[in-house]
Amino acid sequence: MTTTSPNTIAMMSAGSVDCDVHIGVPDNAALLPYLEPYWREQVTSRGIEALDLATYPPKNPLSCRQDWKSGKGKPGTDLGVLQRNVLDDRGVALAICHAVYGGQVVLNADLGAAICKAVNRWVREEWLDKEKRLRSSIVVPMQEPALAVAEIEHCAADSRFVQVLLLASGDMPLGKKYYWPIYEAAVRYNMPVGIHPGHAGRFAPTYVGWPSSHLEDYAAQSQSLQGQLLSLLYEGVFSQFPTLKVVLMESGVSWLPGFCWRADNTWRAMRHEVPWLDRSPSETLHEHLRLTTQPFDVPDDPATLDALLQQFPAEDMLLYASDFPHFHFEGGKVLPCGISHELATRIAVRNPVETYPRLSEASA
Repeated sequence: MTTTSPNTIAMMSAGSVDCDVHIGVPDNAALLPYLEPYWREQVTSRGIEALDLATYPPKNPLSCRQDWKSGKGKPGTDLGVLQRNVLDDRGVALAICHAVYGGQVVLNADLGAAICKAVNRWVREEWLDKEKRLRSSIVVPMQEPALAVAEIEHCAADSRFVQVLLLASGDMPLGKKYYWPIYEAAVRYNMPVGIHPGHAGRFAPTYVGWPSSHLEDYAAQSQSLQGQLLSLLYEGVFSQFPTLKVVLMESGVSWLPGFCWRADNTWRAMRHEVPWLDRSPSETLHEHLRLTTQPFDVPDDPATLDALLQQFPAEDMLLYASDFPHFHFEGGKVLPCGISHELATRIAVRNPVETYPRLSEASA
């Protein structure tokens, strides 16, 4: 069994925040007490047993490290395992958790809204109330922005909800004005928007059609996230909402410099199409975009890591994350080899606090 490295624990400074922790909904039966009576009857009578998204099949080795399995249930469903491996062993002060569940993608928007509301209630009572160091994203029905805004407004009264959670692939690009009410509500309640891998399953998850394996699907998720960044940039979301922060979770990191170079070059040649974007894409993203540190797809070589970190303002853009319970690093090496103690502190303490203003509200 792998164990946490003492050196890694020492790098986690006081006040560190883990910005990507997954909690699993066991099944719809767990949500029944939190559903309104009508929807409880609908879920029961129609035999809707589970709405897991396919991004992380429960038995796939990537879905959970062996030493993070509880021996019962799906990955991420055991509070004690999370407390021990995310909070206690790594000396983390707070963890932001996400329940990536299918209420966001069912075709019936009202059913989706009911399930999202039940998930948020379940998170509040079964996780936040039982562990004071946990914070949460708000799961919203992406199918209907008005319903999503209503759920944001409902959850915002509890300062432990610190972020609005969207999926990387849905029915249309996230920059479309259709989604702007969600961004307005996020800004109004001082929350960033987190975008996580996952898709509705109604459209191919890659730009070239349907893949033949989960491996292709998973590897293509970073391309979906990049496509959403282009949409947010060129549709004018950051111009319309100048204080909005967007957090890409599980997107990787090393693709960012090349992506920015290409975006800048094409913008210079074709900026007449997007007059509202008055700064280069890279400048805009450096201000509005944040990325979590797992998976950190670079070789285990400090010189290579340093060369990468020189190409974008990592000291401002990166957020510490374990990506519990997913299997993205061995042992306790939760941050890449070569990150200095000073940078680790900025990534784990300062950047999360600046990205998630409601962390301070909830702590107070």
